Amino acid sequence: MKNLTRYQLMAMMFLLYFIWGSWYGQMSKYMFSELHATGVQVGSAYAAFSIAMIIAPFFVGLIADRYFAAQKVLGILSLAGAVLLYVLTGVKDADTFFWVILAYCITFAPTMALTTSIAMSHVKDSEKDFPTIRVMGTVAWIVVSNIIGYYGLGNSVRIFEISMITAAILGVYSFFLPNTPPKPSTNTSFSAILGLDAFKLFKDRSFAIFFISSLLICIPLSFYYAMANPSLTDSGMTNVENKMSLGQASEVVFMLLIPLAFSRLGVKWMLIVGLIAWIVRFVGFGYGDASSEWLLYMAIVLHGVCYDFFFVTGQIYTDSKAGDKYRSSAQGLIAIATYGIGMGIGSWIAGIVADMYTVEGIKNWTSIWMVPAGIAGVVLVLFILFFQDNKVKAEA
Repeated sequence: MKNLTRYQLMAMMFLLYFIWGSWYGQMSKYMFSELHATGVQVGSAYAAFSIAMIIAPFFVGLIADRYFAAQKVLGILSLAGAVLLYVLTGVKDADTFFWVILAYCITFAPTMALTTSIAMSHVKDSEKDFPTIRVMGTVAWIVVSNIIGYYGLGNSVRIFEISMITAAILGVYSFFLPNTPPKPSTNTSFSAILGLDAFKLFKDRSFAIFFISSLLICIPLSFYYAMANPSLTDSGMTNVENKMSLGQASEVVFMLLIPLAFSRLGVKWMLIVGLIAWIVRFVGFGYGDASSEWLLYMAIVLHGVCYDFFFVTGQIYTDSKAGDKYRSSAQGLIAIATYGIGMGIGSWIAGIVADMYTVEGIKNWTSIWMVPAGIAGVVLVLFILFFQDNKVKAEA
């Protein structure tokens, strides 16, 4: 792969995740403080992203993959997203906010698959080349989080203005990316997009347990994305966005440790470690405060273990079980079940729980965080009792 192409793709990933990172983790704080939203309204706003993630595979599979060059679709969607973000900056009502953020997410969600497709179409060795491209997305999230934290913009409409400007830049830039023509020969049937072909894998009990666990653990994951920022702010922590970026930094570190962990632990124990980390981090969020801030730092830094050891390991496990025949269907099924259904349900539950433990405008964060900790505990027990497959090892 030419260096110019590599740098173009790295810049593409940087811009995409700069857009997402500027608003996603901070949206709840903005809605609570500026729109005076309820927990349910905040949960619904985060669920909008999950709804869009369910719709996105159909858009990419049935339209983009068959009829248009991917980089042009990326450009059009990004420019449309910039317009919707401009509209969003003028919304002052939480109910109206939901419909506008839903419309925006429908333009944004497909860009995640499109950027991956564009990158994969131009790398020579996906295992060697793609990580160096994709990691720029994590770098972008860290950069924008620190900018927002440094200038104290987390509860300001500026988070959407930053995203809007970056979306416009990506929209124009996309038309200068390497050409990625449509693939009319791609299997874009409804069954393939929904991953229905992969249902045959459920004959393997361990895979079925993994699938159910993946869906369920996305409920606690939604609590983290929707509630961590306002929770840390209420705890008395300052420069919350800067400190939360440590979670993305740890994600990079533990991503690099995955091959070593595979060779030492195997897939079952890696997934178990990931689930235990979820429980520990929620306890840290629940009981940490200004006098025990180390618990909050621990909860933030555990993000790398939680995400990489369960979700990234899960992607590798799914790939190994599906093989060439069902690979695309299986990954598609997992994506819809987790980021679509699981996180959608989780966002809704997070909002209800936040309202349940709010009295006279004061949230009992300890009680709120014990709910996802309990859910993660149930998933852990289910997984330990019924998941048996531990054959996947990293190659020596």
